[in-house]
Amino acid sequence: MYSEKVMDHFANPRNVGEIENANAVGEVGNAKCGDIMKMYMDIEDNVIKDVKFKTFGCGAAIATSSMATEMVKGKTVDEALALTNKAVMEALDGLPKEKIHCSVLAEEAIHSAINDYRQRRGEAPLGSTCDGCCDRCSEDHGE
Repeated sequence: MYSEKVMDHFANPRNVGEIENANAVGEVGNAKCGDIMKMYMDIEDNVIKDVKFKTFGCGAAIATSSMATEMVKGKTVDEALALTNKAVMEALDGLPKEKIHCSVLAEEAIHSAINDYRQRRGEAPLGSTCDGCCDRCSEDHGE
């Protein structure tokens, strides 16, 4: 059912824990299955210097969290944003169809943490369309 890589990342997850004073924290969850992922990142000069996770969920959720952190550690923010759930699944040699949502959560947790980082820096979150309703992103518009 599960590949050797999934079982390895479940039994021996990498980057588990929290980063004290992390400058990027994201949390996502899936109400249907109860999986919750929280990602912590230390980003310096636009590079993810450290990343850790805490996941409450099934083995696939833990394995995808572990693999995703391995794949973004040392990468730039833009490189991390380009990571897809498909890439996480491929790196784990696949997931059962009913567990694909776990890889989606891992991708979303990375995006959530990076959005937190962007907001802390006064930048608009990804996917948002600023309508100029506040002064928070006025520098982005040259106002």
